[in-house]
Amino acid sequence: MSRTRTERLVNLVICLLSTRRFLTAAQIAATVPGYEHDPSDPRDHEAFQRKFERDKAELRELGVPLETGTASIFDQEPGYRIAQREYALPDILLEPDEAAAVGIAARLWQHAGLAAAASSGLAKLRAAGVEVDPQATLGVEPVVTVDPSFGPLTAAARQRRAVTFKYRRPEGDEPSARRLEPWGVVCWRGRWYVVGHDRDRAATRCFRLSRIVGDVRLVGREGAFAPPADADLISHVARSSGPIARNGRAIVTVRPGRAAGLRRMASETVALPGGDRLTIAYGDAEWLASRIAGYGPDVRAEGPPELRDAVIQQLKELVVRYEPVVPAARVAPAVTS
Repeated sequence: MSRTRTERLVNLVICLLSTRRFLTAAQIAATVPGYEHDPSDPRDHEAFQRKFERDKAELRELGVPLETGTASIFDQEPGYRIAQREYALPDILLEPDEAAAVGIAARLWQHAGLAAAASSGLAKLRAAGVEVDPQATLGVEPVVTVDPSFGPLTAAARQRRAVTFKYRRPEGDEPSARRLEPWGVVCWRGRWYVVGHDRDRAATRCFRLSRIVGDVRLVGREGAFAPPADADLISHVARSSGPIARNGRAIVTVRPGRAAGLRRMASETVALPGGDRLTIAYGDAEWLASRIAGYGPDVRAEGPPELRDAVIQQLKELVVRYEPVVPAARVAPAVTS
């Protein structure tokens, strides 16, 4: 945000906090520096209105309780004010471990596409007198991977804008077009889903982000819909997903004494000269692949091919993410070529 706009927003907040009555846009323009314009000039007045609308949206995005109303029943134009009782922040006390968790979360979302929201959250905490240093936990590196459609869908959900995208179902070869009013994006069993109103089917639907093909396109205007107040996104995804059918059988080789988590999942373990061979039942190849990749060279995926391909893809993504500090040769032995 530019310094000029920051100063204008601060002046606007001070102005609206200093009055008990609702101030119209014209009164604000005459009072707050940065809104000077010629009301008799249509183009100049239109530019002011656009600027004022953007600033109102920015304040609401920052959590400022901007009220709209009229000073009396005779007023034709709505006015604006900020109620001090709503604006004041209560005391926020964070224990050291809680402050560390906030710092880690702020750094995590810098990687996952919610940097603006994380920065806004830290700004609100600092305004309440809580200083959180995201760099104080550099010994812990959060890692969250998201699909390319994560950013556009979360933005569309915040803006209340409909989207269109192509979606590939597990049992279908060709992706089909979908039109959705997204209510939000949630994580369930290690996978990201968008939940919303499917316009073509006139019903609530959820879609797994990893199955979205191509770009997500925004359509229509902002504020085109309102999600139900009682919408429980996680519960809807859980009901739609149902129990995991573990029809796949993975064969992995682990080094002696390693990968205790995978060993607990194995239905059969066979000791071999080069390590132990585990048989693991699974329902989601990508989920199991992420667990295997996490053990690095201690685990090698033998089959089936879909699991090996998923592990290789996971390792490639890790190499790209940490290539400046981790040579590719250190992670490559997890699978055979």
